[in-house]
Amino acid sequence: MKWTSFRVSDCGSHHLDGTGQQAYADRFDHVMKFHAPGLAPVWSKSEAWHIHPDGKPAYPRRFQRTFGYYDSLAAVISPDGWHHITTAGEDAYDARYDWCGNFQEEMCTVRERDGLYCHIKKNGQYAYEKKWNYAGDYKDGFAVVQNSEGHSTHIDSHGNVLHDCWFWDLDVFHKGFARARDTEGWMHIDCKGYPAYSRRFAAVEPFYNGQARVERFDGALEVIDESGKMIVLLRSPLDALKIRCTHRVKI
Repeated sequence: MKWTSFRVSDCGSHHLDGTGQQAYADRFDHVMKFHAPGLAPVWSKSEAWHIHPDGKPAYPRRFQRTFGYYDSLAAVISPDGWHHITTAGEDAYDARYDWCGNFQEEMCTVRERDGLYCHIKKNGQYAYEKKWNYAGDYKDGFAVVQNSEGHSTHIDSHGNVLHDCWFWDLDVFHKGFARARDTEGWMHIDCKGYPAYSRRFAAVEPFYNGQARVERFDGALEVIDESGKMIVLLRSPLDALKIRCTHRVKI
C-alpha cells in the first residue's frame, strides 16, 4: 500500500487511501497521519499504539498516548513518564521525562522533571550540559532557547550560543533570517543576531522568496523585502480601522 497518499478520514477514526477509499477495515477512537517508515499513531479504549498501512499493530505494547515517528523514533506517554520508542515498540533509552518533543536533525527537546528543558540525542544522551527554561526544535543546525530571565537566543548543535544577542521572543532561522522581537516590536535578524532593517512591526512572517508579510502597529499590512522596504500595501490603516470598528465585540 502507498501509505504516503493516505489521509485521515473526516471523522478521524481511520485512514483513506489515495482514491478516497477506506485503507483498512478497523476503526479507532482517533488516528494521526502516517510518517516514515509507514506507521501511524492510533488511540482506542484508553490505549495507544502505532499501526501499519493495513491497520494491523506494529508491535504488541500499549501506551497512554503515541505520536508520529521522526528520525525513526516516536514520542509516547507511559505510566512512568514520556519517552521515545523504536519502530519495533522498544524503548530507545531508559530515561523518562515530564514531556518530549519530536526528533529533528537527530536531536530532540525534552522537559526534565524539574521543569527545565534541554536536548537529547537518539541514544538518550544529553547533547550538551546546560539546561534552559525553554528549548525549541533544531532547524538547519540551530535551536531557540530561553534563559531564566525570559530572554531567548540561538544555540548550535553543541549547545554553544551562536551570536550572544538576546530577545524577548525568537524563532528559528528560515532562508537565512529569523523572526525576533525586542522591546520595540518584531523584526527579522541575520545569523549574527543583527536586525536586517531598522523598522519594527506588530507581527512578521518568515521570508518567502525574499519577501515577507508584516503587520504594522496601526493595523496596516505590508509585504516587505529583506531590507525592510515596502513592496506591496495589502491593507491600509483606514481599512484596518474599519475592520476594528466592524468587528468590535458588543457586551
